[in-house]
Amino acid sequence: MALRELLLPVPPRRLPHARAWNVVFRTAHIAVVGTLLGGHVFGLPPDRLTGWLWASIGTGAALMAIEAYATLDWFMQVSGLLVLLKLALLLLIPLAWDARVPILFTVVAIAGIGSHMPGRYRHYSVYYRRNTRGK
Repeated sequence: MALRELLLPVPPRRLPHARAWNVVFRTAHIAVVGTLLGGHVFGLPPDRLTGWLWASIGTGAALMAIEAYATLDWFMQVSGLLVLLKLALLLLIPLAWDARVPILFTVVAIAGIGSHMPGRYRHYSVYYRRNTRGK
């Protein structure tokens, strides 16, 4: 099997029970990210937020894996690019600690907008210059 076929299969692979896994991890992700954001808003000490940060990273990584399993083209779709933007903003937090709450609110806003935009935009691939989900 060629590397391209492995990374960008046509048609995309299907993960068994992908919808159920997505719902489980998205629900957990929303809960832990909300707790993490609230902890920062209310000024909890960083050591009390570390576990929530790792839970946010873990659930986010699981969601990325679910999406990327089908095809790595997901990273070139608007939805994947928005996830990469959120990660970049999160990486700014250690460098801009005093701005962590506005950064976290921006990340939440990007997540909400990205998750609810029409599929024709969300699944648009900047590489292929078309919607790669065909919807």
